[in-house]
Amino acid sequence: MRLQSFPVSSFLLPLLLLPLGLCSGTSFPSNINIGGLFPTGSHEYEVFRFALAQHQDVPKLVPQVDMVDTGSSFAMTYAFCSQFSKGVYAIMGMYDRRTVNMLMSFCGSLHVCFVTPSFPIQTNNQFVLQLRPQLQEPLMALLDHFSWVRFVYMYSSDSGLSVLQRILDTAAERTWQVTSVNLDTLTETAFIKLLADLDHKKDFQIIINCELERLNSILNLIAAQKRHLKSYHYILANLGFLDLNITEFQKLGPNVTGFQLVNQSDPAVVKINQDWMEFDNKDVKLARRRLKYTGALTYDGVSVMAMAFQNLRRQRIDISRRGNAGECLANPPAPWGQGIDIQRALQQVRLEGLTGRVQFDERGHRTNYTLTVMELSHVGPRQIGYWNEKRGYVSTAVYNPGVEEFYGLQNRTYIVTTILEAPYMMLKSNHEQFEGNDKYEGYCAELASEIAKHVGFVYRLELVGDGKYGARDAHTKMWNGMVGELVYGKADVAVAPLTITLVREQVIDFTKPFMSLGISIMIKKPTKSKPGVFSFLDPLAYEIWMCIVFAYIGVSVVLFLVSRFSPYEWQSEDSDDEDETLPSSASRRALPTSSSELTHSPGYSQNQNQQKDKETPEHTNDFGIFNSLWFSLGAFMQQGCDISPRSLSGRIVGGVWWFFTLIIISSYTANLAAFLTVERMVSPIESADDLAKQTEIAYGTLDGGSTKEFFSRSKIAVFEKMWSYMRSADPSVFVKSTNEGVNRVRKSKGKYAYLLESSMNEYIEQRKPCDTMKVGGNLDSKGYGVATPKRSPLRIPVNLAVLKLNEQAILDKLKNKWWYDKGECGHKDSGRKMHVIG
Repeated sequence: MRLQSFPVSSFLLPLLLLPLGLCSGTSFPSNINIGGLFPTGSHEYEVFRFALAQHQDVPKLVPQVDMVDTGSSFAMTYAFCSQFSKGVYAIMGMYDRRTVNMLMSFCGSLHVCFVTPSFPIQTNNQFVLQLRPQLQEPLMALLDHFSWVRFVYMYSSDSGLSVLQRILDTAAERTWQVTSVNLDTLTETAFIKLLADLDHKKDFQIIINCELERLNSILNLIAAQKRHLKSYHYILANLGFLDLNITEFQKLGPNVTGFQLVNQSDPAVVKINQDWMEFDNKDVKLARRRLKYTGALTYDGVSVMAMAFQNLRRQRIDISRRGNAGECLANPPAPWGQGIDIQRALQQVRLEGLTGRVQFDERGHRTNYTLTVMELSHVGPRQIGYWNEKRGYVSTAVYNPGVEEFYGLQNRTYIVTTILEAPYMMLKSNHEQFEGNDKYEGYCAELASEIAKHVGFVYRLELVGDGKYGARDAHTKMWNGMVGELVYGKADVAVAPLTITLVREQVIDFTKPFMSLGISIMIKKPTKSKPGVFSFLDPLAYEIWMCIVFAYIGVSVVLFLVSRFSPYEWQSEDSDDEDETLPSSASRRALPTSSSELTHSPGYSQNQNQQKDKETPEHTNDFGIFNSLWFSLGAFMQQGCDISPRSLSGRIVGGVWWFFTLIIISSYTANLAAFLTVERMVSPIESADDLAKQTEIAYGTLDGGSTKEFFSRSKIAVFEKMWSYMRSADPSVFVKSTNEGVNRVRKSKGKYAYLLESSMNEYIEQRKPCDTMKVGGNLDSKGYGVATPKRSPLRIPVNLAVLKLNEQAILDKLKNKWWYDKGECGHKDSGRKMHVIG
C-alpha cells in the first residue's frame, strides 16, 4: 500500500494563519458593552432598549443598565463605578444639576465617554457628548426678532441657568428690563400669586425654560386660572413644542412661540415612530405615544455609538478590555488607555438622525443643527420659521388667503380702539339716543365700517381709556394710549389718525397709509380792510410814490437848467411883437425923405435916442422854475401845457419824462379798480424760511407730539434754527393740546403761528369763525395707518382692504365729505390771498 504525498504548503498554511486569525479576532470584540444610567421608568430608558433592538449589526451593543436616582450623587457614583468595573466601553444616561459635576469629573479622569440627552451645560470636557442642542443663540435671535426689551424669564435650575446668564449679559449691554423667576423655589400658591402680580404690572411677555413635564404642569396651572391671555406672549424655551399638551391652554387665546427639534413629518421619523408603537406592545398596558424629543435624542445617541464602533472595527483599532477594568476610585486615577480612541470615534460621527444633522464640535457640543420655530395659532401649532448657525432666524410664515386664515372672524366681535378727534371720530349731537357704533360719526367711523365690510368681521368701537395716541414712558418702558392697548391685547385694531413712526412699527403692525400729510403752518388770517379816503394810493407802494415825487422834482430842475444853458430857449420881446411895432404904409410915406429934413426937424434928437434903445431888445426864457414844474405836472397828469421845449436837450428830457409817466399811469390805472373793489389780504408769512428769519411772530408745536420730535431730530439748517428758537423762547411756545394751539393763534392778533399736521390745519381752516389759514407747503411727509397687534390675523386682510378703498377712491370721497362738503367757510380755496400786479 502506497502512501499518498500531500504538499507541505497546504498543511502548514492553515497552521500559520491560525495565530493571525486569533489575533485579528481578538483585536476587536464582537460584543460591545454599553452602560446605561436612567431614572426608573423613564421614557428615555424605554427608547434606549428600543434603539438597541433596532441596531443588531456587528459589533453588537450589549446594554448594562442601572436604574438610579439621577439626583443622588451617591447612587450615581455607585452605579458609575459598578459599570466601569464591568468593562463598559461607553455610557449613555441622564443627569441633573446635582450630579452633573460628579459625572464630568469621573469621565474626564477615567477617559470614559458619557453620551447624554440631558440639558446641555457649558463645559470643555471632551468625554461628555451632549446630544441636546443649546438654546442660547436661537432664543436671543427670537428676542431680537420680536424686539423684546422688557420681559419675565421663568426657569428651572437644571436647564435655565446658562440661558439666564446669557440674557443678563445682553440685558446689561442693551438696557433691557428682565425679571428672573426661579421656578424651583416657588410653591403652587406662590406661583398663582406671581401670575396675579404679572397681570397687575402688565408684564405680558414671558419666557419659560424648563423640562417637558414641568412645562406641561406650569401651562396647565396657568390655564386653570381662567385668565384672559390674549395680551400675553409666551416663548417656550424647550425643544419639544409638539410634545406639549396645550389643549386647555390654547382655549385662552395666548400668543405662544417655541422650538421644535424633531421633524414629525419626515418619512424616516414616521417609520421609526411606527416601529416604536409596535415595540414590546404586549408588555405595555397603555398605548404608547409617539417619541418625545428626548427619546429621539436617545435614539440618535445609540445610532452614534453604533456607527462609532463600526468605524473603529473597520479601522482595526484595538479597544478590547482584558482582565480587571480597574478601580474608578483609585488615587491617583488610572485612565483607560483606549478611551481617547473611542472619544475621537464618537466625536467624528456625522449622520442624519431623528433630530436632524448630528455632529459634534471639539468640546462635545452639538453643532450645525437646525431648529424649527413654531407658534400656536387658532388651528393649532404651525411653523413660522427656522434657526441655524449660518443664517440665524429666518421667518418662513407666508400669508395664505385660504379659509383657515379668516377662521372665526365672523364668530367673534373685534375691539376697535379710537380717539375723539374731529373730524376723524366725533360723538353725534344726539348720541344719547344711540348705542354702540351708531353713537359715533366722522372719517374714521366710516373708514372702520368700510374695512369691516370688505374683510367681513364684526367690531365694536371703544374710546381709548387715557385719551392718548401712544408713546413709551421713558422710565417704565410701558406704552400708553392706543398703541398700548394693541401691545397689551386690550384691542384688536386701532382706526384713528395714528401716525406711522419707527418706534411704533417696532411693537405693532401698520397698514399702508390711508391718508398722507405733513407738518404745516397755521396763522391767523390778516384783517380785511375796505377802501378808504386814501385808498387810491394802494396800487403803488409807498416807496414807489416817493420815487415818483423825487423824479418829478428832479426832471423839473433838469429841464430848468437845460433851458437856461441852451440859447434856443432864449428869445427877444421884439421878435414876438414885430408886426405891432412896424409903422403903417401911410405913415411911412409921410416920413421925411432927406437928411436935411430930419436935421431941421423939431424932434429929431429925441427920436434918435428912442431908436437906439429899440435896437437892443430884451431876451426872455419860458422855462423858469415854476414853468418847468408846471410842464412836468401837466405831462404827468396827461393834460399837456401851453409851452414846450425848443432845444434838443430840453425835448430829450421831456420825451423821457413822457415815456415814464405813460408806464406809471398805465399800471396805476390798470390796478386802481381792483384795489378799490376787492378786499385785500396780505400774509406776513409764506414759508418756514420766513418764520426762521424773523422773531416778531412766535411759533410753536404740540408739546410731546410727533411734530416736536421732528424738529428736535432734524438736521436741516432751517429746522434746526426754528428748534433752537422754540426751545429757548420765553414764554414757552409749546401747547398742551391742538385746541390750545388753535385758540392761541386766534387770540394772538397775528403774533403766533402754530405748527401742526396739514390735515388738521385744513379742517380747522374750514371751521367757524374762519379766521385761520394754512400758508406754505408741508415741511415733511408722513401718513396715518390702521394699526393691529404684531402677527395679528387681521393685519393682512385689513391692509388689503385699505388698498382697495384707496384704489376705488373711497378714501378721497370720505376726505372731501368731512373736510370740505361739511365746511363752514365756503369753498376750500376761498380766503386764499389774491395775487395782484403792483
